[in-house]
Amino acid sequence: MNYASTNNCDTRLSIQLGQVQSIKALEEQIMVDIGLTHVALPVSDIEQSIHFYTTYAGMHVVHRRKDSGRGVAVAWLSDHTRPFAIVLIQTNSVQPILAPMAHLGIGCKSREAVDQLCEQARQAGILVEEPKDAGYPVGYWAFLRDPDGHTLELSYGQEIGLTVEQTKV
Repeated sequence: MNYASTNNCDTRLSIQLGQVQSIKALEEQIMVDIGLTHVALPVSDIEQSIHFYTTYAGMHVVHRRKDSGRGVAVAWLSDHTRPFAIVLIQTNSVQPILAPMAHLGIGCKSREAVDQLCEQARQAGILVEEPKDAGYPVGYWAFLRDPDGHTLELSYGQEIGLTVEQTKV
């Protein structure tokens, strides 16, 4: 037996085993998506929708692509507060829409932030329901309409995060 060949084989085997161990270590570090990860919305103009959710929901595009299977534009938006995204999928027809009580809810930093965004929405003609204080646990909220008619709720004082934390099993 040729020792050089054995050494080369051993080296290759060692490298391959090292790569497998590295891959396993990498897999352990990667977050696996568990639980609610996204809501997908059909939209007629992806650029208008990106502008709306960037302006009124503090979202940012984290992924864009052209779906190779259907040839449609897709964008993932996140506010970077948790592993959750709104997935916008451009389509020719937007049916059904989230309205009026079916809605996406965004928690704002303050009542003033809700008021400021509502004033901006009022001027743009997309404020559907004026801000109101509904008390605990609903808080201060208002409804806006996105470019396709989907409803976005802006709120302050809803205690969803606290309630969820208190009820973990």
